[in-house]
Amino acid sequence: MTNKPQVRQLRLVVETDDFDEAVAFYRDVLGMPEEFFVASEGDALVMALQAGRATLEIVNHAQRRLIDELEVGREVGRGIRVAFEVTDAEATTARAVAGGAELIASPVETPWHSLNSRLEAPAALQITLFEELDD
Repeated sequence: MTNKPQVRQLRLVVETDDFDEAVAFYRDVLGMPEEFFVASEGDALVMALQAGRATLEIVNHAQRRLIDELEVGREVGRGIRVAFEVTDAEATTARAVAGGAELIASPVETPWHSLNSRLEAPAALQITLFEELDD
């Protein structure tokens, strides 16, 4: 096996009942730039939005419960949660709520020196917005 990474991109594909609402939230409210948009046969639509660097974070049940406790104060997580690093967690959380997300927990400082909030966002995604507090 070569030392060169074999995976070049992580693309999370999310199906939604309200395409326009999801695009408006993630592109316009969170400010994720459009990479491409395709209207296919019939009413088939796809838009890819850029999210900067992508990682696949794998946690066990105990770690998921710990993160829930730190961010929210109780167990609320599901099998998949999407976390977005932002430059200002408080302002972005406020914009997200004004833009249609439901606040689960306001920003809180974690032991890992990040400021994290939890939201229920369009396209049935539970999201964390986090700001790294250390340089």
